[in-house]
Amino acid sequence: MKSKVLALLIPALLAAGAAHAAEVYNKDGNKLDLYGKVDGLHYFSDNSAKDGDQSYARLGFKGETQINDQLTGYGQWEYNIQANNTESSTNQSWTRLAFAGLKFADYGSFDYGRNYGVMYDIEGWTDMLPEFGGDSYTNADNFMTGRANGVATYRNTDFFGLVNGLNFAVQYQGNNEGASNGQEGTNNGRDVRHENGDGWGLSTTYDLGHGL
Repeated sequence: MKSKVLALLIPALLAAGAAHAAEVYNKDGNKLDLYGKVDGLHYFSDNSAKDGDQSYARLGFKGETQINDQLTGYGQWEYNIQANNTESSTNQSWTRLAFAGLKFADYGSFDYGRNYGVMYDIEGWTDMLPEFGGDSYTNADNFMTGRANGVATYRNTDFFGLVNGLNFAVQYQGNNEGASNGQEGTNNGRDVRHENGDGWGLSTTYDLGHGL
């Protein structure tokens, strides 16, 4: 009997940490999806800064609206809520993603906001595990290696509809320095570890088919 209970409990725990999505609205070219996850997580580590409860919840929305047969507007917002702090603690929640843009049929898409940097196009291939995936150089708010503020991104799939599987992206990130940096600073209020100047990024991928 105990083995049967354990066999049922393990899939339930795995499902709790998986992301799930639900279509909230889909009519007349307008679509809204709600997604999220709740992850009960505990680290066992010799590092006291990592050891202990790491539980969290995430909630997000994805939306599209078809303006005409060649133009579609889209956006995404995702929020993280920590469940391992006291109610009086600060830094309990933050915005992971928040961007909006336009798709121009075969001519690609352009969006702006807080989004993944183009370097994550490659790093994302290793970020598949429930935990500790994509750890080699992916860091949030570190230029374009992970989620970043103020990025303008142009993406094109199948090279303007001419070459199946050939995709590319060009990205620009504006200056993100602390407001205390004098004339060179911005109003982002970030510390020196997360500051960056203006920069460009480029990624190119080719899909050979068969999952390659």
